[in-house]
Amino acid sequence: MTERTTRRRFLTASLATVGATALPAAAAASGTETAAETDWTTAETPTGNTLYDVEYTADGAYAVGGGGVALERTAESWRKAFDGGVTGNGNSLFGADVTDDGKRLWMVGSSGAVGEYDVETGVLYDHSAPTGSTNNFNDVSVTGEAGEANVYVAGDSGKLYYSFENGASQTWNYVTPGSGSALSAVDFHGVRSGHVVDTNQRVFATDDGTTWNAIGIADANVNFYGVDSDASDDVWVSGGGGMVFHWDGANWTPESLGDAGLRDVEVTDDDSEGLTVGGGGKIFDKTGRKWAQESTPAGENLKAVVRGATDIAVGAGGTVVER
Repeated sequence: MTERTTRRRFLTASLATVGATALPAAAAASGTETAAETDWTTAETPTGNTLYDVEYTADGAYAVGGGGVALERTAESWRKAFDGGVTGNGNSLFGADVTDDGKRLWMVGSSGAVGEYDVETGVLYDHSAPTGSTNNFNDVSVTGEAGEANVYVAGDSGKLYYSFENGASQTWNYVTPGSGSALSAVDFHGVRSGHVVDTNQRVFATDDGTTWNAIGIADANVNFYGVDSDASDDVWVSGGGGMVFHWDGANWTPESLGDAGLRDVEVTDDDSEGLTVGGGGKIFDKTGRKWAQESTPAGENLKAVVRGATDIAVGAGGTVVER
């Protein structure tokens, strides 16, 4: 199966220039420093709502959050791209992902909200309530280019909703990978190959986008919040109790980073670098095989992180911290 350009590869290939030309001064000044030398700084944002996810697009970084707010990072500051959610009724947005070409930002949230935002034209397309579902949706993963995406939506009902025709009406189906426990996060490394985690301490894998098999994690004893799917034999999961787990195709390796719940994890495809974020403003940086806690100016709970020319973490109270 042809492997897609994941958001991590998209960043490496195409966002270095965007990052260099669209950064606040503090972030731009630190762009050439190493992880050990670089300080995180707090960016001002026009919202006090919790920001639940952040992604890089072809037009720079976007964050989505409570009340349906979407923020865009410009050369001068963070500004509102739109407010009120996909349908304008204020449904919160909990998850986001970007097409392989970076031109469309997909987002999902409460009451069945599913949206597709064209970052070049500013047009917001409404794909809400797939198969009539108005459950809360926690995360989304998309593969393919703008207008031709495969879309995968993880929901509180334990169902994984999918469309292989860019979310067009009547093209949605769903499958329940596990026992019906809420699905916390989903990520795909190939066109129809990826992983999803649930609140019953289970991780599921697919190579066709429709059939899911459990691959762990035995005796984890914590909730799972984030997943980074880089290959069938390279998966990272973050969870409660400061736990990070890595799958190498044969075994899960757990590592405890403290006691903060870790809500998101992003690791490079070669596993050489990574970030995970969580409660109390905690950020951990991975260099080689070692995770180390970073000093940050934020004490608010962090919900998501994205790596790029400037690394960005977002969280409660409209918090954005950058490196």
